[in-house]
Amino acid sequence: MANDEKSTDVQHLPDVTFDEFPKPTFDEWKEAVEKLLKGAPFEKKMFTKTYEGIVLNGMYWGYDIDGLENLDSAPGETPYLRGCFAGGYEQHPWGIAQACEYAGIADAHSALCDELKKGADVINIALDEGTRRCFDEPLHQSGRAVSLATADELDQLTDGIDLTAYPLHVNAGCDALPFYALLRACMAHRGQEIEKLSGCIGADPLSELAQWGRLDEPLETALDHMAQLARTACQSSPKLRTVIASGTPYADGGASAVQELALTIASAAFYVRALIDRGLSADEACGQIRFRVSLGANFFMEIAKLRALRVLWSTVSEAFGAGAEAQKAQVMASTSSFTATTYDPYVNILRATTQAFSGIVGGLDLLQINPFDRTVRPSTEQARRIARNQQIMFRTEFNMTTPVDPAGGSWFVEKLTSQVAEKAWSLFQAVEAEGGILESLKHGTVQSSVNETLRARFKALSTRKDRAVGINMYANMAETPLEKSTFDPEAFKASRRQAVAEHKKARSTQAAEESLRRLADDVSVENAVLAAENGATLGEIAGTWRRADDLSVEPIAAHHWTEQFEALRKRTEDWVAAGNENVKVFLCNMGPIPQHKPRADFSRGFMEVAHFQVIGNDGFATPEEAAAAALESGAHVAIICSTDATYPELVPPTARAIKAGNPNVKVILAGAPAPEMKDAYVEAGVDEFIHVKADCLSILTAIQKERGIC
Repeated sequence: MANDEKSTDVQHLPDVTFDEFPKPTFDEWKEAVEKLLKGAPFEKKMFTKTYEGIVLNGMYWGYDIDGLENLDSAPGETPYLRGCFAGGYEQHPWGIAQACEYAGIADAHSALCDELKKGADVINIALDEGTRRCFDEPLHQSGRAVSLATADELDQLTDGIDLTAYPLHVNAGCDALPFYALLRACMAHRGQEIEKLSGCIGADPLSELAQWGRLDEPLETALDHMAQLARTACQSSPKLRTVIASGTPYADGGASAVQELALTIASAAFYVRALIDRGLSADEACGQIRFRVSLGANFFMEIAKLRALRVLWSTVSEAFGAGAEAQKAQVMASTSSFTATTYDPYVNILRATTQAFSGIVGGLDLLQINPFDRTVRPSTEQARRIARNQQIMFRTEFNMTTPVDPAGGSWFVEKLTSQVAEKAWSLFQAVEAEGGILESLKHGTVQSSVNETLRARFKALSTRKDRAVGINMYANMAETPLEKSTFDPEAFKASRRQAVAEHKKARSTQAAEESLRRLADDVSVENAVLAAENGATLGEIAGTWRRADDLSVEPIAAHHWTEQFEALRKRTEDWVAAGNENVKVFLCNMGPIPQHKPRADFSRGFMEVAHFQVIGNDGFATPEEAAAAALESGAHVAIICSTDATYPELVPPTARAIKAGNPNVKVILAGAPAPEMKDAYVEAGVDEFIHVKADCLSILTAIQKERGIC
């Protein structure tokens, strides 16, 4: 008994304090940092300006969050800074929304079933351009999105899948009514109840307009149908949303996080106004919005963006008169297409991992991780498996469903969230002052702003201020390209035309034509569904109201961050593959290995970015030996590599000797020249200088031009 009593004693540990450690001041920290910087300017090294116009500090302190709003708010409380649900992911885990990105219905069906069987819990159907634009044949088909035109084909795509058992995510393009009609016809055929539909079948005409520059029907018509569909969803499928406000076209165009956020909120405000003007309440209108964003490469910036999005949307929807429930932003996010690369594609796995991690920490609701090979081909089963398992590991192995607002309380993240929200709100107000997002697109203000950021990104990459592993830094000369797809767009188009023709031949022509006439006389959700049930195609349904519209804007082209460097490298590869001699670069390494190796390694990495052939060596004792070896190698470019201290003695004779032997050899000096020596080096024959601030892209492109490669 005594032992039992003793075993129940509670042993209290002493309170742990940090009083024994002095609290450093900012000045003390700065002094310690300056010693480590060894003379480099503190203001330049410890403060980073982002594309959002925000300066990141080297260290954040408690006073950095003094006066910030909403810090005391709890998860599940407006303005939802810390998430829309008190229990976070434990209460509402994010949806694993891996897309089935294949053109053929059979392949897409197989992929969709595989995703759902092995961990995905959202039916994410990626429609190709032709389907989103409501045509019955593919347009610019890449093989990465499904093409379908009838309710029967949608039935085949989802065969064996209960459409009410999983939430949906479908970007239906400018007008969601035709696709919704196919879905309803498919469900009626199966005897499934529309009341149980959940997720989003969303129209997003502004994104289509921004992407393509024109719409295939008047915008007002698309908005009328948006309101009809939203009203139907509110009445018949309360868990279904029908509007997508997307920032993806802007992110793919190179926009900053602030620009993407502001333009996404502006799009949502535009749609809410349109729905309210057409008779919906503020709660109904705001409750129909699903946000769609991309997750970029700046880890903390993306966390702040998602947190700021919830706050801004709560503010905007409250201004419309929506209640607390309708103020909750529902966010679908995908890893960035803009930052994905074609070369060294396995690094895309690492990029996607950090991007997805930032999105989960930021509190997204649905996540799509793009497979690593998506920039090259329709993804393989292995690539899809890796992407899907990344999400599963975040949930099960990393326990990311447990913490609520895990970044909350961080002085850095709270301050950054406030800064992002403030700048995005300012930009949103500027867009509103111009008349809203549509007017800003018409005037070209949005396009100009996004293009300016894109140019800044390209410049930073060109000078290697920004680094893309495997592309403008650490290029892999031994890389074996991924096997490309054998997908034939023209053959696929022909097969789709044949499939639609056979469908029309097999259906009841009279019933289809009758229902289409009825729809033309009275465009309504029920008449569209009836037409689909009678075999009308997507294109025929939309064709009852489709007509040319005068509305046009400058489109925002989708880009890849590294596209200029990838084009640079491919030009060299194509040149060599055509039987031409590669650019040969000889390293004139001067002195023993410790003397020249740092700059020799730098020069090799610099030149291999363009896939040039670099010829190395262990160094030369004299300028004459180095010049002779360079000329004997037949190199087109010679790079002198040594130290600043030895350059005044070594560079002039080496450069003169090379130029005397072959004036056509381009002589480059590795390192920024001392100002007082630059003219002397140039006079001796040095044509170019490469260093950490040099414009890598411009220099390598110039070499290609000199060799006739471009």
